[in-house]
Amino acid sequence: MTGLNTRGSWPAGMRLIVRRVRPSRRHVKKLTAFEQKTGWRYSITATNIRHMWGIAGSHQIQFLDALHRDHAEVEDRVRTNKAMGLANLPSQSWQINTGWMLAANLAADLDTWLRLLTLHDQDGLEDAEPNTMRLRLYHLPARLARHARRRILRIERTWPWAAAFTTSWNRLAQLPAPT
Repeated sequence: MTGLNTRGSWPAGMRLIVRRVRPSRRHVKKLTAFEQKTGWRYSITATNIRHMWGIAGSHQIQFLDALHRDHAEVEDRVRTNKAMGLANLPSQSWQINTGWMLAANLAADLDTWLRLLTLHDQDGLEDAEPNTMRLRLYHLPARLARHARRRILRIERTWPWAAAFTTSWNRLAQLPAPT
């Protein structure tokens, strides 16, 4: 498709790669008239990568297609970061928004590490959206009590995610301290 590019403002060496796949159920509603007629979904990738130094086969179209499809994982994290607070900046002040972005990115990183280290085998939580995580784990129906100079977390017995929370807590407590 590179030779069919009619946009003169694009950088030299830009290539167009078209991938044809059968549409899934979630894509059926968004198909164009042409895609509905042919029964295929087309995704177009524009890239100026010619060859990656030291990586054999990196000039091939299959490699570039896989490279760009793998980038979808990054886009998923962008959506998660927006759900963690980056969608709405609180102020017109640069300094306040910088602090807000730092806090939102820290929250997204903590959420990701919590999933990787403690929730990897918990059904419904290893790939849950941030709103689901807030509902199930982060907004904890519990009381923090003190007794004999100790703090005790009293979790509601009827809460359906109590076992997942305690498993996660115990796994975090067993991690070695950073040196």
